[in-house]
Amino acid sequence: MSISLSTTGRSGLVYLVGAGMLWGTGGLLGTLLGRATGLSPIAVATCRLAVGGLLLVALLAATRRPWPRNLLAWRRIGAVAVLAATFQACYFGAVAASSVSVATLITIGASPVVVAVLEQLTGRRVVDRRRAATIGLALSGLALLVGVPSDEVGSAGLLAGAALAVVAAAAFATVTVISARPVPGLDPMTTTGLGFTGGAALLAPLAITTGITFAPNIGSFALLAALGLVPTAIAYTLYFRGLPDAGPGTAAILALLEPLTGAILAAIVLGERLTPLGMLGAALLTVALILASSRPSTGETTGRMD
Repeated sequence: MSISLSTTGRSGLVYLVGAGMLWGTGGLLGTLLGRATGLSPIAVATCRLAVGGLLLVALLAATRRPWPRNLLAWRRIGAVAVLAATFQACYFGAVAASSVSVATLITIGASPVVVAVLEQLTGRRVVDRRRAATIGLALSGLALLVGVPSDEVGSAGLLAGAALAVVAAAAFATVTVISARPVPGLDPMTTTGLGFTGGAALLAPLAITTGITFAPNIGSFALLAALGLVPTAIAYTLYFRGLPDAGPGTAAILALLEPLTGAILAAIVLGERLTPLGMLGAALLTVALILASSRPSTGETTGRMD
């Protein structure tokens, strides 16, 4: 079994690395779309889920792929829809209540910790010294890369933002853990397409209150299509594809490729400069990602039989 898991685990790593790097384009594309259209962050998130989900649904229909036929598959799709909507709503609520740095640091940083706790409690994988050290190194790097909250954030806003960010992290961690177990008759593309379309429907009433319309032009439509396709439809399909092979613990760490890639793109495209501490954080994150990717073949699969 260890040989098979080692082979499939490495193929899963390729999908997860691709997903993390594509997620890194989401912040840049979302920022540019917001500037071009004036949409609020929650409206951008809703459009992102809707476009990404509907593009995949259209592809499923065009290729005449059969729809899920069992109740278990539809339960998984429903869970992904609810968790995706919860993640997006709570993350952007955390941004509004506190700051981008607080929301990003807590949401992305807490996710691998929550996954580790869930796996420890369910007996799927023991948190050994190597994994604890990797998570600690990753969180240190993330804190240095993202930066600490500014003094402009009040205590009430900081607490509210932190609470919402923790809920967002729990939602992402939960979808990571449950999606690591495949459902018969349900593939990653169908999960992403139908799940995210449902998530967009759940978020739509909230987005409408902030305004979800904008003046149409080629540039804004191109940005919207890119946001829905690259860091959403393609990235999450890759993520759900790689999860069963690599395992949720490794996946949660590799998701930290998102802020690393985003910081590099922001420096190149938006002219934002990384501070020396930010560069140190990027280096620590890189080491943590390498450690997670080069884990022993049996480490991720303790307690797993799938």
